[in-house]
Amino acid sequence: MALVRWQPFQEMENIRRQMDRMFDELASFNRDFTTTWTPAIELEDTDDNLILRAEIPGIEGKDLDVQVSKEAVSIAGETRHESRTEDRGYFRSEFRYGKFQRTIPLPVPVKNDQVKAEFKNGILTLTLPKVEEAKNRVVKINLEDSKTTLPGSQSVQVV
Repeated sequence: MALVRWQPFQEMENIRRQMDRMFDELASFNRDFTTTWTPAIELEDTDDNLILRAEIPGIEGKDLDVQVSKEAVSIAGETRHESRTEDRGYFRSEFRYGKFQRTIPLPVPVKNDQVKAEFKNGILTLTLPKVEEAKNRVVKINLEDSKTTLPGSQSVQVV
């Protein structure tokens, strides 16, 4: 049996080449698809409504697809790249272009047939009325009769 000398640096070089190939394949795979992004959101919980705000700059309201179910809101659209040519120097753009879609799960059920929407200055605002069962109810507990009733069986009055 022949002895083979172990060469750790050669093995590390082989691993580096394999990693480089893997990242090159991944980069070429990503170039085939359009860039996707998701809009930033704010979700506010008030007594009667959920108020959802989504930041969607550079798109018109008619190009948005907003769908509301009782448990979630889905926002989709596409920002298109303006083609510009620059004769001198470099052209640099840090804007986000491409298709986007975001589904936001809601913490409580809403009346999806009574949603109010406003789209102004790149901010989409949805006012989502809560269903009756999800609204915070104030419960008044009557403790006056606590001497005559058993503990834990106080009468409750819903206000």
